This record gives sequence, structure tokens and C-alpha cells, in this order.
Amino acid sequence: MPQEPGAPRPPGLVDSLSRLGRTALGVLRTRLEILGTELEEERIRFAQLALAVAAIAFCVQMAVLLLVIFLVVTLWETHRLATVGALAGFFLAAGVVGVLVLKRHLARRPRMFASSLGELRKDEERLK
Repeated sequence: MPQEPGAPRPPGLVDSLSRLGRTALGVLRTRLEILGTELEEERIRFAQLALAVAAIAFCVQMAVLLLVIFLVVTLWETHRLATVGALAGFFLAAGVVGVLVLKRHLARRPRMFASSLGELRKDEERLK
């Protein structure tokens, strides 16, 4: 059937492939934006955690140092070695507990790129 000179031609294979390519690029762009957002969230979360840990560590170290000096000076004449030994044992136990708490905290944090992986799983299911 002949076409009229000014009539639009019906979509062909090239047009369909072009639309499919644009759709695929749009999906890929969306997924990369989600990934970028998650990377930024992880970077911010890490920076906040690092600053909090540094501030807490500084304050605790100062308090512990002053407490140790106070106790050793106070008990210097009577129980000098027992005081130093007890304080060393206490700080060792506190360090072990701190490591265990930190390990539990890190195990509970959200999985990195969970949203991106979830979206990719949804895409995979839709394509099946």
C-alpha cells in the first residue's frame, strides 16, 4: 500500500529498538542514581560514626587518665601495686566489652546497597 508523501511512516524495527534502548538507559540511569544516593548515605554515616568515636574516645581517655592518676596517687603508700593491677584488669575487660559491642553494632547496620540490589531483583523478576 503506497504512503502519502506527508503521512508519518509506521514504527519499524529501528524505532522499536531505539525506544527499547532509551528505556534501558532510563532504567540504568535510575539505578545509578539510587546507587549514588546510597554511596553518599554510607559516606555520611561513616563520617558521623568516625567523629562520634573520636570524640567519645578522647573524652573517655582523658577521664580514665585522670582517674588512674587520682587512684594511684591516693593509694600510693598502701596498695600501689594492687591498684595498678586492678586498674589494668578493669581496662582490659572494658576494652574486650567495647570490641564486642562494636562488633554487634556493625553486624546490625543495614546492608550496603540494599536498595539498589532490591531494585535490580525487581527488574530481574519483571523481565522473567
